[in-house]
Amino acid sequence: MKREAYISGIGMSEVGVRLTRAPLALTVDAIREAVADAGLTLAQIDGVSTYPGKMSMFLGFSPIGVDEVIETCGLKTRWHTGAAESTAQLGAIADAAAAVRSGLARHVICFRTVYEAAALARPDEYPPMNRRDGVTGNSQWVSPFGAFSAACWTAQFATRHMKRYGMTREQLAQVALNDHRNAALNPRAIVKEPLTLEKYMAARLISTPFCLYDCDRFTDASTVVIVSAGDAIDEVKATPIRIAASAGSVERYSWDQAEWASAYPTGRDLWRNTDYKPKDVDTVQFYDGFAFQPITWLEGLGFCAVGEGGQFLEGGTRIALDGELPMNTGGGQLGWGRLHGFGFAYESVVQLRGAGGARQIKGDPKVAVATSGGGPMAAALLLARD
Repeated sequence: MKREAYISGIGMSEVGVRLTRAPLALTVDAIREAVADAGLTLAQIDGVSTYPGKMSMFLGFSPIGVDEVIETCGLKTRWHTGAAESTAQLGAIADAAAAVRSGLARHVICFRTVYEAAALARPDEYPPMNRRDGVTGNSQWVSPFGAFSAACWTAQFATRHMKRYGMTREQLAQVALNDHRNAALNPRAIVKEPLTLEKYMAARLISTPFCLYDCDRFTDASTVVIVSAGDAIDEVKATPIRIAASAGSVERYSWDQAEWASAYPTGRDLWRNTDYKPKDVDTVQFYDGFAFQPITWLEGLGFCAVGEGGQFLEGGTRIALDGELPMNTGGGQLGWGRLHGFGFAYESVVQLRGAGGARQIKGDPKVAVATSGGGPMAAALLLARD
């Protein structure tokens, strides 16, 4: 147990669109909730981890860095990290798990703060990227083609699935329909009512085959997960959830894409790092910045064969709250809000603790998979309540 890592506390700020509360204030709100949930104090926190760190050139996307959290909360840390050079968002939690397993820290605050909707409404405070004269880094591969949105390259993978494997828009729609249905049961979600297939099919297209409801919506919020060492778990008051395994991978971001998105190698590697199998999983929380991404995770993790993701979603019954593999029980990013990956770790803990309320899945769930990304970079966590 000493060499294990656990999620000991979770917290979330207000979730909204065009909030006026400052992003640092939202972050502190989520930290306070997570620390209280774990039954810890700020004096016991000795590590901080985030993705992708503060991005001055794109403040709406990531307005808060590790240093601000340490300073504002008065933390005395022994270890911290925060950068985009990671295996997607949940890589920050995997990094924290590695740190506590190796004795570098005992209790680590992992956070992801987004402020994209508010930033769009206040461009003078948060200048958009298109105000810059040039492009650098990853944007050099997409901006010159007018394809800055990830919808453009994700849509290409989805189109191939339609052409090669026969996936239909009606099958793809089940992701959004499931998310909206579950979000309506989640008081913290921005979506308040279910979505019909008719309304989905009538929505305007964004990047074929994606329509408006296939794309997550800019959101303002902060999500926090506390990762604790096994030899410090006796200090925790809440039900701890063990990080049983993690995996991640990074592909080239350039326009000359890899044949398969990073969800596939990440899914394969996750099972190499644990004795658990897909049949042991009670619920999945799959990254859904775009509705096709959960299909790549279903296939990449082996819940169905490659090319059969659309068939797995047929009718939506398998992924419903009472289905064989409940998916995105809190509403995912299409329903809850664009929490940028961290919401899936948060919801996994909620479900494994049996604290989901109206959206709680039946039985006694003990194992969950949470993922983030899945395109040029991906990360996955296998979480267990022992």
